[in-house]
Amino acid sequence: MRRLMTIVMMLLAVAVLQAQTVISGVVLDKQKGRPLSHVSIVAEGKDIHTVTNDEGRFTLKTGHSPRYIEVSHIGYKTRRVPVTDNIAEPLRILMVNSSVELREVIVSVDDPLSIVKAAMSRITQNYPKETELMRCFYRETAQRGSQFISVAEAVTEMYKTSYQHTADHDAVAILKGRRLMSMKAKDTLGVKIQGGPLMAILADVAKNPDYLLNEQTLRLCRLSLEEPVNINDRMHYVVLVHPSENTLFPQMGGRLYIDRETYTISRAELQLDTSDWLKASEYMLVSKPRGLRFRPKMLSTTIVYHTDQQGVTRLNYIRNEMRFNCNWKRRLFARTFTTVSEMVVTDRLEHGKTVRRPQGRSSFGIKERFYDKVAYFDDPYFWADYNIIEPTESLEHSIDKLKKKAQPAK
Repeated sequence: MRRLMTIVMMLLAVAVLQAQTVISGVVLDKQKGRPLSHVSIVAEGKDIHTVTNDEGRFTLKTGHSPRYIEVSHIGYKTRRVPVTDNIAEPLRILMVNSSVELREVIVSVDDPLSIVKAAMSRITQNYPKETELMRCFYRETAQRGSQFISVAEAVTEMYKTSYQHTADHDAVAILKGRRLMSMKAKDTLGVKIQGGPLMAILADVAKNPDYLLNEQTLRLCRLSLEEPVNINDRMHYVVLVHPSENTLFPQMGGRLYIDRETYTISRAELQLDTSDWLKASEYMLVSKPRGLRFRPKMLSTTIVYHTDQQGVTRLNYIRNEMRFNCNWKRRLFARTFTTVSEMVVTDRLEHGKTVRRPQGRSSFGIKERFYDKVAYFDDPYFWADYNIIEPTESLEHSIDKLKKKAQPAK
């Protein structure tokens, strides 16, 4: 009976995939031939997105047959790549660097603080004016040294109110998820750190200014301008934020990419100042076992937005990476751990006054651990028609090893 059910599920999965258009490929720098990671891939005519993995690979599943996909990345010319009806071979997409042509007077007269304040004042104009429900794919991994010790993935729904309001009522719910974890005692820490699917709400600098853009933070920081760059064939200011050294709380710094015409924040690349490890620990750490020493080394966050043909800018992709050392008091050497979480908005499902906030057991609270919400990593057809971020080859190999070691007893 169990074998029959498995066969039925496999046949259903195949039937679903046959009803879809599946577009896959790799994105490369044309001049250097190297793969480009975190490149935005959008299907024509639909709010269906994905991003490339660290090896430049992607797979995009759509319920219709788009004429083209739009491929865009910071510093490169946006490409519209034609898609045939019967696409069998993976696409090989070459991206060309975008040259920057400027009038001499532009950078010399601009004040970075005025640019940031102008961007903040136009948030309600440039971002959604109504409540939206979006489907997302989320993955988080943890490594001890170079070895993966845990992997978790989920399809989530993200509820976001209008950008005229704060993020207080925004929410994330898990639709489907799976996980794997090393069973070795040395890999088990019991440490809870900031992050998880709620990073898409907390780190949205346009919706949640307290993350970086509040008045107090800007007064303490020093701002400067770097050379402008091209994003989606539009020129952007690059504002460098230097955190202050003398504060009572840890600060974020980094780069803000602001559209020169609309003053839309299109991208942010932020890093936490970890020079004071006690302050940084308060920011990164939720809880840890007694006797465990936690030393933060790095926290970086990349936030990417996408502007549609109507000029509305929405959150598209977030990547959060933490590195820290942990050791017990009686042990001489500390171990280095790295966690990476990334989330891409794959579909825009609903919008307007009829959208309801996720409720019940599937909703995700800020103090809950993602691992407590999802099931064992098993079914090969688990994702079916859902869009995901392609795993890298190293992650695929690690998943196979972890599955063999963590196979539950039957």
